Amino acid sequence: METEKQLELFIREIEIRNFSNKTKSTYVFAIKKFLEYAKEKELTEDLVKTYIQHLLKRQNPSSVSVALSSIEFFYKTILKKEIQIPHPKRNKPLPEVLTIKEVSELIKATKNPKHKLIIKLLYGCGLRVSELTNLKKQDFDFEEDVILIKQAKGRKDRFVKMPCTMKEELKAFTKLNNENYFFPSNRGGKLSTATIRKVLEQSTKKAKINKRIHPHTLRHSHATHLLEQGTDLRIIQKLLGHSDIKTTQIYTHISQQSIKKVKSPIDELNI
Repeated sequence: METEKQLELFIREIEIRNFSNKTKSTYVFAIKKFLEYAKEKELTEDLVKTYIQHLLKRQNPSSVSVALSSIEFFYKTILKKEIQIPHPKRNKPLPEVLTIKEVSELIKATKNPKHKLIIKLLYGCGLRVSELTNLKKQDFDFEEDVILIKQAKGRKDRFVKMPCTMKEELKAFTKLNNENYFFPSNRGGKLSTATIRKVLEQSTKKAKINKRIHPHTLRHSHATHLLEQGTDLRIIQKLLGHSDIKTTQIYTHISQQSIKKVKSPIDELNI
């Protein structure tokens, strides 16, 4: 079967399962790379093992694991074969989080009102950057003080609490233009995720924070600070839209509250 035909059928298999656009682009990119590597070779399991070995010399284990998942799906749906290859063990570094003081400094350093509101919403509601860019004016319920997050990761809808201190600011912002998106682009449509990353990068420099801060850093910080305030882990799971509580449990490892309370035995020594 020709490569182009295989790709065409592969895309069809993805689309009939209604995978997200992000998953589609990730899987298709991975298979294109694999088929380029394979060229005219027979698509055996041994070839896949060699390819995975090749990738691990150049990419991190998480990226390679995604590539392997794409290949497994390709073999199962297009080649009608099952491959049994273990996924590479992933590195498990704890995500970077900001202190409450650093979040405050970041917001204060952001002078543009729109940019400031973007950062406040990312942190205040623990949103993914794509969730922020997809927000529309009708998603804000000022009567119930909640925000509807539509078709988030896993194509699920959920509600998040609207921060009390931001309610009037958010309400005023909805009246600034006639656009449908809450954060419209100057060229029409919604704001790009790249623009938001740039905003955050500039604010980080202005605040003189020596950490690599991404939009997701604010989400991690939101969850960690909720946990440190005593919010139940199940509530945090619901607010973040995690399918599995194990994903939310990482914040119990990030939080340093319990560690700070520990008294070292050396403090008891009279030395």
